[in-house]
Amino acid sequence: MQEAYAAFGRGDVAALLATCADDIVWVSNGDPAVIPWVGTRRGHAGVVEFLTGLGTNLDFEAFEPRKFVASGDMVVVIGFTQARLKSGKRGLLASEWVHLFTVHDGKLARFQEFYDTAAIEKLFR
Repeated sequence: MQEAYAAFGRGDVAALLATCADDIVWVSNGDPAVIPWVGTRRGHAGVVEFLTGLGTNLDFEAFEPRKFVASGDMVVVIGFTQARLKSGKRGLLASEWVHLFTVHDGKLARFQEFYDTAAIEKLFR
C-alpha cells in the first residue's frame, strides 16, 4: 500500500499501476458535472483517466497519508490534502480524507475515496 502512495507522490504512474489489478474499480465521490475527476472508472485506463483529471486541475501543496489500518482484504488510509486549482481561481482546498482499498492477490482491486466534496465544488464554482 505504501508503495502505491509513494508512486503517486512522485508522479510515477507506471509504478502506481503496477500495484493495481488489471480490472481495478476506482471510485471518486462528488458531482461529475462540477468535479472533473469524479465517478466510477475501471481498469488501468480508468485510473489514468482519474489521475489525468486530478493532475490537470490541481496543484498539490500537501498530500499526506497519515494512518493505515488493515483488516482482512480491506485497507483504510486516513490522510490530508492541501491543493489549489490550476485554473487560477482563488481558493484553497484543505481536506482530510479516507481511502478504502480492497486487496486481492497482493494487488489493489478496488479504491474508493471520501473527502470534503462541498469544499472542492465551491472552488470550481
